[in-house]
Amino acid sequence: MTPARVAINAYVQTGIETGVPEADGHRLVLMLFEGALAAIANAKIKLAAGDIPSRGQAISKAISIVEQGLRGSLDTTQGGELASRLDGLYHYVCVRLLDANLRADLKALEEASALLTQLQDGWAQIGPAQRQAA
Repeated sequence: MTPARVAINAYVQTGIETGVPEADGHRLVLMLFEGALAAIANAKIKLAAGDIPSRGQAISKAISIVEQGLRGSLDTTQGGELASRLDGLYHYVCVRLLDANLRADLKALEEASALLTQLQDGWAQIGPAQRQAA
């Protein structure tokens, strides 16, 4: 299965289906970031409300998107050191999300969100350059 197909499957499984059939690989990764960040934002709301089950569900959704979608779509063979570093960063984000859930830790949620936002911004910047080079 191709990395793009793995990402598509993870995206669909997490319930974020709008636009997937028409998305190219670059847009799909942006959608994964959007879905993970939306789930983390939802987890923050649930944390503030003291809704433990819903907080857990939102965090689990974010972890699933990061683990199965973003990490799962990496090609460490062709991506070399960059893919390896991204893999480690995605793993770290998942660990912080787990910490956030276990300890009701808002700072861990904010850290995971900040890291994913920085990666999303970088990914968004390479899209136009990639299309111009083609």
